[in-house]
Amino acid sequence: MKIALAQINQIVGNFRKNTEKICSYINCAKDQGAHLVIFPELAVTGYPPRDFLDIPAFVDKNLAALDEIAHHTSGISAIVGFVDKNKQPYGKLVHNAAAFIQDRKVISVHYKTLLPTYDVFDEHRYFEPARTVFPVKFRNHLLGLSICEDIWNDDEFWPRPLYERDPIKDLISQGATLIINIASSPFTAEKHEKIRLPMLIHDTLKYRVPLIYVNQVGGSDELVFDGNSTAINAEGKVIAQAAVFEEELMFVDMANPAVQVPRKSSTTIETVYRALIVGLRDYTEKCRFKKVVIGLSGGIDSAVTLALAVASLGNENVMGVLMPSQFTSESSINDAVKLCKNLSVPHKIIPISTIFDVYRDALKEEFRGTPFDVTEENLQARIRSNIIMAFSNKFGYLVLTTGNKSELSVGYCTLYGDMSGGFALISDVPKTMVYELARYMNREKEIIPQNIISRAPSAELRPNQYDQDTLPPYDILDGILKAYIEDNKCTAEIIAMGYDKKIVHTIVNKVKKNEYKRRQAAPGIKVTSKAFGSGRRMPIAHDFMC
Repeated sequence: MKIALAQINQIVGNFRKNTEKICSYINCAKDQGAHLVIFPELAVTGYPPRDFLDIPAFVDKNLAALDEIAHHTSGISAIVGFVDKNKQPYGKLVHNAAAFIQDRKVISVHYKTLLPTYDVFDEHRYFEPARTVFPVKFRNHLLGLSICEDIWNDDEFWPRPLYERDPIKDLISQGATLIINIASSPFTAEKHEKIRLPMLIHDTLKYRVPLIYVNQVGGSDELVFDGNSTAINAEGKVIAQAAVFEEELMFVDMANPAVQVPRKSSTTIETVYRALIVGLRDYTEKCRFKKVVIGLSGGIDSAVTLALAVASLGNENVMGVLMPSQFTSESSINDAVKLCKNLSVPHKIIPISTIFDVYRDALKEEFRGTPFDVTEENLQARIRSNIIMAFSNKFGYLVLTTGNKSELSVGYCTLYGDMSGGFALISDVPKTMVYELARYMNREKEIIPQNIISRAPSAELRPNQYDQDTLPPYDILDGILKAYIEDNKCTAEIIAMGYDKKIVHTIVNKVKKNEYKRRQAAPGIKVTSKAFGSGRRMPIAHDFMC
């Protein structure tokens, strides 16, 4: 049995393009002799459709698209993810479903059993779970069809399973001889290598049956899907693995499944780099932007953001704007200009000193007798925001903000200033990883000037200002933030890890105090296990401290 794994990139709600792509892949698979072609979870609608699932017309269009897809399956069978209506007189209105199509007919429909409601997932909001699971006969196999989360609940792999049921165990008990899992599993750093793939191999070894896993690729809002579709034989050997972050139609011959295929290995920083590039590319294309504009400071964050944008969109679609004040060093201006030249990016220099003086003069009576403080610092950031947004309004550019996760965590950013923009490209990238990205991009030649990487970071909003005047060194800060935000450790546990008690309390208080800022931040790409936004939902007004 020759199986094609169709690892595709869909657009939520674009039923015409999604259907055309699915039919094209079906035709290609048939032309190359495949008996069965498998598509990802919710391939018809795109993932995640979110509250579109509450709109009856959306569900109806998805069903019409599935019917059109079925008519393209002459001479080949297909498994396609879609949304089905719940025909029971109770429960949620729709199911997350997989259609098994043969000879231009939907032979059987299989529903998702386990509906994740954690991190970025909220599937209980929309879907009715399956009450039963069953395999389907195809050629000389009984196919055990499952959908994404259904394979993530083995009580021997997970210390604490999230659900009482295990759909894979149920399918095996009914005689399934091949497990198929269609997924829309988002990327986070090291997830596939350290969690997903070991889990899939564990299942094959436990049940001694081969497994096919098909994941989507591409970006959808803050999520990026890495693909990594995989075929594993009954001995737990990977016999085929699709590309990372790329569409691919991969073929597996289940009659000869014992050959170990070498897998390309990537470093963590390389996969994060590629995720950011794909996420930005798809966000701009799917939101119909053609060009982006970035405010450049001569610092590491805006430099890395600019370099990522060029790698994603091409230098012809990226504009850099320098907006120096009286506090901006000549070195910062020179470094930013050199960066633009290295990347062949057009740039503008628009000084803000005169504009800043006008603001200060207008407020001098109100502020008389008060010292220069964060008020004047934020004025500069908001002046720059107005200028960069003017470029957006006049020319239709998407503004990329340049703040990183470390600074967003502790509020080292200005509302309606440097936080203003349409997309926060590195908002889930800790500062220490920003430096790693810079060094990675410079691995063959200098793209980001070395001086930007080596000099002490500064916002340059007052004389002799440096980040470490108010923050601990970034390696310490990022260690505390990871423990608190991603690992859910309380202050006592973090202090027990060896961090200074006063610093821990200061940082945790800053995280707590600045939730209101993060609630107003632009969306950004998730690359860590716990990103701000839909993945971390904290109240703004609260008084809890552990």
